[in-house]
Amino acid sequence: MNRSFDLLSLGEVLLRLSPPSNERLVRGETLQKQVGGAELNVVSGVSLLGLRTGIISKLPANDIGTYAKNRIRFCGVSDDYLVYDNSPEARLGIYYYENGAYPRKPGVVYDRRHSTINTISVDDFDESLFTSTRCFHTSGITLALSEQCRNTAVEMIRHFKDAGALISFDVNFRGNLWTGDEARECIEQILPYVDIFFCSEETARLTFLKTGDAKEIMKSFTKDYPISIVASTQRIVHSPKVHTFGSIIYDARSDKYYEEEPYHNIEVVDRIGSGDAYVSGVLYGLLSDYENCQRALEIGNATSAVKNTIPGDLPSSDLKEIENVIRGHKAVGPQLEMNR
Repeated sequence: MNRSFDLLSLGEVLLRLSPPSNERLVRGETLQKQVGGAELNVVSGVSLLGLRTGIISKLPANDIGTYAKNRIRFCGVSDDYLVYDNSPEARLGIYYYENGAYPRKPGVVYDRRHSTINTISVDDFDESLFTSTRCFHTSGITLALSEQCRNTAVEMIRHFKDAGALISFDVNFRGNLWTGDEARECIEQILPYVDIFFCSEETARLTFLKTGDAKEIMKSFTKDYPISIVASTQRIVHSPKVHTFGSIIYDARSDKYYEEEPYHNIEVVDRIGSGDAYVSGVLYGLLSDYENCQRALEIGNATSAVKNTIPGDLPSSDLKEIENVIRGHKAVGPQLEMNR
């Protein structure tokens, strides 16, 4: 079947407001306006790397919704499956992000209750949606927003799976949206449909109550459910401005683990969206070559590492830049200090 998209994702589009540089929310007077959201971050990254992507979401039919739509288009992401809320209560969810500097941690304040995404329904879309993509992705954030979002996401997962799409899911646990018990109970209902599963070791322990080392935990998901690939990030936060980042991928089809040397001492400008950038790199790699997990891991690690150095939620690296980063990461000996 000829499908229009390589990847579609369901999720909330958020307005991000941030004080400049290291200014505080409690005292600064200027806020920078940007757009983000976990699933949008993912499809933006995959689009930049070279595949055709779209976002499934609902926006308010006002100027803020138009701003979000324009930013989505600017990222190379299709707005074919955006729907609009014309009600007087229509609103785009907001979050405020404050950069950190050791020993002060970064901070987030959410203002997303009763936002337009919470009225989204499968009935908002034509049935042709479900045969239009090779892969469908969503996350635990979408499941946690409201009962309506949860029901819509679960129904979409089933429809896309029935239509032959790969299902990708990122646990992306947020303690301010639901408890670990609520997350586990809900997510375990959809794991029988999932092909590609993203879950950090910390989340697996806290949310799914897993024990053992990271590799044992990853493999256990594939024993309990028909998951083909599990990817788990491993981040060490030395300070708000210095991180080390790596990951492991487990391929249940061949019973093999894939790793590489992590990226050490990343100079962090903005960590928001770096986990989503990892998902985008891995999904790009797998959708380009589903058998090559090592390449998917390397692209994911590089895409996440670079995203940490870029302000805002959204990535901005094309495949050429990521391949250069991977070559530099593998190189031994002196390297040029500038691209020119």
